[in-house]
Amino acid sequence: MTKNRLEAFSDGVIAIIITIMVLELHPPHEPTIEAVLPLVPIFLSYVLSFVFLGIYWNNHHHLFQAVKHVNGNVLWANLHLLFWLSLIPFVTSWLGETNFDTIPVAIYGTVLLLAAVAYTILANLLISIHGSDSVLGKAFENNLKGNLSLVSYGAAIPLAFVHPLISCALYVFVAILWLIPDQRIERNLER
Repeated sequence: MTKNRLEAFSDGVIAIIITIMVLELHPPHEPTIEAVLPLVPIFLSYVLSFVFLGIYWNNHHHLFQAVKHVNGNVLWANLHLLFWLSLIPFVTSWLGETNFDTIPVAIYGTVLLLAAVAYTILANLLISIHGSDSVLGKAFENNLKGNLSLVSYGAAIPLAFVHPLISCALYVFVAILWLIPDQRIERNLER
């Protein structure tokens, strides 16, 4: 199977997810700074989630640049990833509306962790199809950022019960880690 429909579908779903998130942002009714202040947590949760969705879109794009074909298992693994990403608007809204309270912060981390696991499954399936000596296989030989992300999310979930801001700091850390573009696939494609 070719990869074109999978890429187009994924791009569309991620665009819809971002659209749903932005529709959750409601302007204040008064034209004052005081009216905006209660919306700061909502806006911060939106920014964080927008960054994560942008990272997933970017990495998904790079991942499929190194792919020649897909199979049914890849289609399902991709849907698995999109499922977890589709929950981001819900947990983002809950996070912002509750001012980063314990349970929403832990659930947000759970969704991020499961999305990262789904992405890892997708990448591993693609590597199994194309071989460990493929561009993709070579790019994922050292998956330090991916593994560090999984560990950070895994730690952030129980740490939300110690203090939610510790977890939020870990989420921001992972976002910053991935904002630096992952050049592994590009470097291997150029070779």
